[in-house]
Amino acid sequence: MTIALVTGADGFIGSHLVELLLSKNINVKAFCIYNSLGNKGWLETIPKEKLENIEIYFGDIRDQESVNEAVKGCNIVFHLAALISIPYSYQAPSSYVDTNIKGTLNILNAVRSFETDHLIHTSTSETYGSAQYVPIDEIHPLVGQSPYAASKIGADQLALSFWRSFSTPISVLRPFNTYGPRQSTRAVIPSIITQISNGSRKLKLGNLSPTRDFNFVKDTCEAFYAISQAKDTLGEVINAASNFEISIKDTAQLISELMMKDIEIVEDLQKIRPGLSEVNRLFGCNKKLIEKTSWKPNFSGLEGFKNGLKETIEWFSEEENLQFYKYTKNFS
Repeated sequence: MTIALVTGADGFIGSHLVELLLSKNINVKAFCIYNSLGNKGWLETIPKEKLENIEIYFGDIRDQESVNEAVKGCNIVFHLAALISIPYSYQAPSSYVDTNIKGTLNILNAVRSFETDHLIHTSTSETYGSAQYVPIDEIHPLVGQSPYAASKIGADQLALSFWRSFSTPISVLRPFNTYGPRQSTRAVIPSIITQISNGSRKLKLGNLSPTRDFNFVKDTCEAFYAISQAKDTLGEVINAASNFEISIKDTAQLISELMMKDIEIVEDLQKIRPGLSEVNRLFGCNKKLIEKTSWKPNFSGLEGFKNGLKETIEWFSEEENLQFYKYTKNFS
């Protein structure tokens, strides 16, 4: 019997991964951040019949005893728990070290102690910084252009050190920009969709010229699962990328076309990163993931991106899905 722990299960990608694992008949233990209300985050949106099949564990990734209790008895650990907001990392970098690096160390210690079969550690394409060549493969230099990116580089290297030092069975999955239902409206795609849905025709966005390699959340979660099932991924860093890039400006225009609304884009200086911190280009190579696993992207290329956007727009258009967001104006 396979028991999989998902840390950060209450988050955007984590909740989707939990649903995928349940569909694969895997027993899931969901690690959620402790809160006095017992709120399960995005897991609250999963149908009750599915939620009843999940073992919920409330804890804190920064606490070793809490992590030990969660990892004990699990065959596979998907480590997604992290602080991910880049703007907040400028204000509170020490919290990113505590959560992303120390939290990862706690997971590594527990996985090693309990001899877990496989740990899939979550990285990010932000660790590459602005592309020095494209498509970005796994040997591209690492450049921490924000405290967030630096903390994830540290966590990645710590994980790989456990593989090299102790033969701890680790794989590092490095997703490029994941989007989809349940994503925070701080992220650019939900921000565009919700501004248009709220009736805004002048969209306030940050820097419009950077390009991104957007990945629909279903493809990202399938990458996690594929790596967990493959034998040739231990000690490896593996990109999850769509192998397609598009600028922020063109993304906004594409969403406006799909939503059939005319827009004007206004640069919001508050949303622009410090000059040397801006990642100007991300365009990933997914050959390694395809070669080493059974994974194939279902939302790749321009048409795949449109299909993912349509699902995302549809989800954000349902008022019942917006109860977790703080809005006072109804969506139209």
